[in-house]
Amino acid sequence: MQDFEKLGVFYLGREYDVDRGAAKEDLLLYDSRDLTTHAVCVGMTGSGKTGLCLALLEEAAIDGIPAIAIDPKGDLADLLLTFPQLRAADFRPWVDPDEAARKGQSPDDYAASVAEKWRAGLAEWGMDGARIGRFRDSVDLALYTPGSSAGLPLSVLRSFAAPPPALRGDAEAMRERASASVSGLLGLVGVEADPLRSREHILLAAILDGAWREGRDLDLADLIRAIQSPGFERVGVMDLESFFPAKERFGLAMLLNNLLASPGFSAWSEGEPLDVGRLLTTPEGKPRLSILSIAHLSDAERMFFVTLLMNEVVAWMRGQPGTGSLRAVLYMDEVAGYLPPVAAPPSKGPLLTLLKQARAFGVGVVLATQNPVDLDYKALSNAGTWFLGRLQTERDKARVLDGLEGATAVAGRALDRGTTERTLSALSNRVFLMHDVHEDSPVVFQSRWALSYLRGPLTRSQIQTLVAARKGTPAPAAARQDAVGAAPAPAAGGGGERPVLPPDVPQLHVAASKAPAGEPLLYRPMFLATARLHYVNAQAGLDQWRTSACLAPLPEPGAALDPAQATWLEGGPPPAEEPRAGSRYEPPPAAAALAGSYASWQKSVKDYLYSECPLTLWRCQEPKAVSKPGEAEGDFRARLALMARERRDAEVERLRARYAPKLASLQERIRRAQERVDREEAQYGQQKVQTAISVGATFLGALLGRKAMSTGTVGRASTAMRGASRTLGEKQDVERARAEAGELSAELERLEAESRESASALQAQDSGPLILEEVKVAPRKSDLAVGNAALAWVPWRERGGGLPEPAY
Repeated sequence: MQDFEKLGVFYLGREYDVDRGAAKEDLLLYDSRDLTTHAVCVGMTGSGKTGLCLALLEEAAIDGIPAIAIDPKGDLADLLLTFPQLRAADFRPWVDPDEAARKGQSPDDYAASVAEKWRAGLAEWGMDGARIGRFRDSVDLALYTPGSSAGLPLSVLRSFAAPPPALRGDAEAMRERASASVSGLLGLVGVEADPLRSREHILLAAILDGAWREGRDLDLADLIRAIQSPGFERVGVMDLESFFPAKERFGLAMLLNNLLASPGFSAWSEGEPLDVGRLLTTPEGKPRLSILSIAHLSDAERMFFVTLLMNEVVAWMRGQPGTGSLRAVLYMDEVAGYLPPVAAPPSKGPLLTLLKQARAFGVGVVLATQNPVDLDYKALSNAGTWFLGRLQTERDKARVLDGLEGATAVAGRALDRGTTERTLSALSNRVFLMHDVHEDSPVVFQSRWALSYLRGPLTRSQIQTLVAARKGTPAPAAARQDAVGAAPAPAAGGGGERPVLPPDVPQLHVAASKAPAGEPLLYRPMFLATARLHYVNAQAGLDQWRTSACLAPLPEPGAALDPAQATWLEGGPPPAEEPRAGSRYEPPPAAAALAGSYASWQKSVKDYLYSECPLTLWRCQEPKAVSKPGEAEGDFRARLALMARERRDAEVERLRARYAPKLASLQERIRRAQERVDREEAQYGQQKVQTAISVGATFLGALLGRKAMSTGTVGRASTAMRGASRTLGEKQDVERARAEAGELSAELERLEAESRESASALQAQDSGPLILEEVKVAPRKSDLAVGNAALAWVPWRERGGGLPEPAY
């Protein structure tokens, strides 16, 4: 037998001789690169279409090419029924007991016959259990059931994430993606929306387009909240309220919220995110064959999911570098209804984009159907390969030939319509006509035996059994973190997405002044109102207006608002800001969703302010003063003490003004008197020395002179006597100067003592106790006003391992 294990080729079967009704020896080896121009497989029920397509997916997997397979009927899960040992016990859990009974066999005997049939079938086509093992080892097989927990769950709530930058730069692609996403979502809730006429469609598309252009991701909950506050004031040339009033927008929000809140829809938020990269490759880099089973969904749910998936594939594709090789396969079974010839369901736009552009990125799109009349063959003219099986009606043949003729014309060739029609009429089960624009001529072939056990659609319990082992193995920590976007662990008090409230309930987010910019927060709901109070008291000289804000905890069901537990912010409400991305919210009580609650809570605050919030003042008789509004008793006493010190200092200054000149004058007189004493003492000392010298000289002269008594000696004696008389006078002057200085010093001491007595009296007066009396002034009722009531989302920081702390 010809070797089929070659690089880059898919072993699909053997060429077939229609005239003889027998297969030839020549193998049909399909070049994988041909699949980049896409393929269409058409055949009625029983034609072998499913077997051929599963064989193509098996070959892609063996070649290491990942694939996403959309399964509306439930047949593709058979790809997981692969048994390399080909033992009867392997087949036993999956055989149909009813089928065994119809064949007159027990389930065990029937399982043994199936195992033998598969062993023989594989051997006929040159294959064995070793090739099954190679298939299983080449790829990771994953069976997803979006909207259900039977298989691996798949979360689609993040599927309104912003497209990659490459796509955001393409205005047309952005519009197409937003339009398709909105159409799918509105179809899910039963709203038939024309993209050009439906205001629901236009609004949601504008919200998505605006967020995506800013690079902001949205999920369904974000979209519901954005309906109330879209972030823009005009739609086209009309203001938002005229185009779509808030109350009517709230109806749309509630419709989507009901979808989000429905028990059945919760399954859409579970499991791995809808990430094309993850669907095609494991975190370890192994190719993955992801089967997305949607047989359990309603028609609207299928359309919703397929549309979202196709949009994600387009976004992922445009983020990849170009290539001429086959990078990945996107296969959809039973595509009829998703690519119709006339209608434009939301899935059609992204499918057309893939058929037109995916070739450049190495993405091969394979579409299969048994209803060719339901396909847009103008769109399928982009397909380079056609696998045509046995068709049911002449009409089906005509439509297939129309599409095939268009495809050959695009390739620059002519179709021999007559010959092709005769060939199609002669096809039997598992026999196909392959028309590949990359080959010289069409070829008829018989599809090979499938490696997988084709037992037909699986039941829910069988799907659960298939994925039980995979679900029981927890993902690595890093993979789990990547899958959930590294969301923070819930802090004390819990929290979740921002609740949706009616438009007549005003809301604001208090600015997180104590949290770094960009840090996600925990928002807690509180009642916020602004109060304006007027305090008047003529005796206290009071006439003051005060503005403050009340932040009160919301009451529990059946309880009343308690303003006594409120935090009061002087000056008015706190500053507000836009909510932080990635933050969580504690749900408010049900009363917070009723606009009437806020009027009742306002009245409670007003009554509380009048009866329980008088302005307390403090009055002092000496010194005479009244405290300022809001001034605490301690602060008032400190201010009074300062006033007393200021009064004391003024009295001291007056004492200084009274005594300082007198003290200065006396001190100056004392200084001059002392100078006189010093001068007189100096003169007295000098005169004593001079007199002593003079007397001594006279005595010695008289004693030792040649003449005992001479005229000169007598004269000198007379002079000495006069000097002694002057010395006596100088001594008397010193005594008088000292006496005068002593009198002045005594007077200074008396003046200083008098000033000290005055200061002591002042100090005794200043040290007396401050006697205060309390004065309460109620707000004037006629002027009391409480307004601007709103639901305030108050920010708290979530600290690791501890309780949240206020961030405002």
